[in-house]
Amino acid sequence: MEYQNSQPATGPEAGLRTVAPAGSGRTVISEAAVAKVAGIAARSVPGVYSLGSVPSRALGAIRDAVGSADHAAGVRAEVGETQVAVDIDLVAVYGTPLHALADQIRAAVYAAVEELVGLQVIEVNIEINDVYVPGPAKPAASGEARPAREAVQ
Repeated sequence: MEYQNSQPATGPEAGLRTVAPAGSGRTVISEAAVAKVAGIAARSVPGVYSLGSVPSRALGAIRDAVGSADHAAGVRAEVGETQVAVDIDLVAVYGTPLHALADQIRAAVYAAVEELVGLQVIEVNIEINDVYVPGPAKPAASGEARPAREAVQ
């Protein structure tokens, strides 16, 4: 898309062309870049515990431990000339309505990819592999004191 400035330039930039001519090059957006944008959008939806299958989540935990993150884990993108299809594997938080969660993820991915990448999203396929159930809450420190042990001398 070429942008035309409707006002004539004045001042020192009057002789400079600020818009590249149409057809002066091409832009290639990789599947990895689209997958990363889609992954970040999906993770932003409340109710998503993590993205990916069990093996990819285990690898992600190792990456997190060393301070690296793979935002595209659990996301695959197929990129065409003007369109993209996205597949997402995820784990949902228990108590989240799964169909509503999938709809919210689709909306977030559609918006992010179309706005940031500039490609038309034709489909977002979501596979919910598991449901995360948080463990029982740890009891708070009670007011009862434990009996003190005597020092052995």
